Amino acid sequence: MRIAMISAHADPLAALGEEEAGGQHTHVAELASALTHAGHDVRVYTRRDSPALPEAVPAPDGYQVCHVPAGPARRVPKDELLPYMGEFGNWLAGTWRHGDWTPDVAHAHFWMSGLATVHAGRRTGVPTVLTYHALGTVKRRHQGARDTSPPGRVGYERALGRAVDRVVVQCSDEVAELVRMGVPRSRMALVPSGVNEAVFRPDGPVERKGFLDVVRALPAVPDAECVVAGGPPAHLLPADSFARRLSALADSCGVADRVRLLGGVPREEMGAWYRSADVLVAAPWYEPFGLTPLEGMACGVPVIGTNVGGIADSVVDGLTGDLVPPRDPRAIGTALRRLLGDNVRRFTYATAALDRIRSRYSWRRCAEQLSAVYGTLTSAARPTPAVA
Repeated sequence: MRIAMISAHADPLAALGEEEAGGQHTHVAELASALTHAGHDVRVYTRRDSPALPEAVPAPDGYQVCHVPAGPARRVPKDELLPYMGEFGNWLAGTWRHGDWTPDVAHAHFWMSGLATVHAGRRTGVPTVLTYHALGTVKRRHQGARDTSPPGRVGYERALGRAVDRVVVQCSDEVAELVRMGVPRSRMALVPSGVNEAVFRPDGPVERKGFLDVVRALPAVPDAECVVAGGPPAHLLPADSFARRLSALADSCGVADRVRLLGGVPREEMGAWYRSADVLVAAPWYEPFGLTPLEGMACGVPVIGTNVGGIADSVVDGLTGDLVPPRDPRAIGTALRRLLGDNVRRFTYATAALDRIRSRYSWRRCAEQLSAVYGTLTSAARPTPAVA
């Protein structure tokens, strides 16, 4: 099957740690690789953000990345890309109609990519699939005035949910949110994200003992050490505003001697840091899906997570870890004390977590499920393409 994946702002070849390079970049790269290994012909379309980028680049795993000349050939924050999605969609339509490669199905990642994909799909008869990755309603609810999304995002997302042939949702919380927005449940297919089991596994080198924790919970867990990975490289941490805030909080809580900020860690080294932990704490206020708990579970580490978004699906409370309310350091501290004091429970959680990853969250399983979704669309008669 020929599969086009449209990821306007997230180039799967971008290095993690670059500006706005994160979860969607990884998701698109891993999914494209898994689909290629399953025998599909995959091309990823992303916006050209540098004049030095060639039009097409072969990825190491066999798929192809096509850089679309839509908008300025420079880095633009993703929230400013909306004006260029029509140009992006026109380029896709022209390439698919007049080039030597037309996809059997087009899978958009993020709502702005969805606009370009629907635009191209209607003009070429290519069935369209959309994964939101994050919803504007959720972002607005939690960020309020700090939400930098373009005006009208929620309306676009609602319309896209009705316009595409299938919406691929990643967790049950997203299903409920979309139904409240008016997207028909019949258009949705629940396919959770995967985790790279070659990178995140229970065996391998361990660099040190440590925890990923919420700093405010540390006073309640006097023997715990908190190791925080992420953000800019270590040498830039002194100038990073969030790192300074975190260090100041640790000092005010009297736990500065038990908090270590690593800065950005290469992805291939994260497995060792997960394995060094007795417990992984993932405590966001909201989370569209959440790869961090999956990566920790794949390394055989029990998880304490907040009961939000995809974490509520991936962490089975009392079986693979513990779920606590968001914004509740006291609950996190209580869960940590209990789990750190019970070696049998930690071992049981870790074993069940690894089993859950292997049975439900591999990229191979994700590719199989999505291939089935694509197949239902390509087997149906294509609509007559719209006249440009």
